[in-house]
Amino acid sequence: MNERDAAALIRAAVPVAPGAAWADLGAGTGVFTRALAAILGAGCQIFAVDADERALASLRAPASGAAAAAVTARRADVTAPLGLPPLDGVVMANVLHFIPDAAAELALVAAQLAPGGRLVLVEYEGRRPSRWVPYPVSFADFQRLAPAAGLSPPRLVATRASAFGGELYVAAADRTR
Repeated sequence: MNERDAAALIRAAVPVAPGAAWADLGAGTGVFTRALAAILGAGCQIFAVDADERALASLRAPASGAAAAAVTARRADVTAPLGLPPLDGVVMANVLHFIPDAAAELALVAAQLAPGGRLVLVEYEGRRPSRWVPYPVSFADFQRLAPAAGLSPPRLVATRASAFGGELYVAAADRTR
């Protein structure tokens, strides 16, 4: 997936507000980070967080295009407290299925959100565990886990076929407490 495809996939789930602060948790090489930067625009801040320093290297270069949000790349484990300021939003694209305890991770993410902040989740629908998706999180799983984490009932925003088989879904849930 390229940045344009990623932006088209998540655009309807991302509210745009001047000066917003977002994070892309599990940013990797930054496809969704750049998509988010283009959607949010100048004056906004994005924290791209990943444990792989080499993956983050491309995000440390100055962004091209004055209309994009500023990006700060940070090497960190997304399953630990990150010490970020309260966030208006978080994108987690193809990340939650690598984390054994999805419920604990969702609670940790919700705690990073400002009241009313949004989690945008991109995951595979209907996948069985595999080495590429060891802990699948279907939309039904997300619906079940979100309220206990302090998130609103998730809304299904978009779906699309995955290049790796099956289907991706995009869901949004807001911090409720």
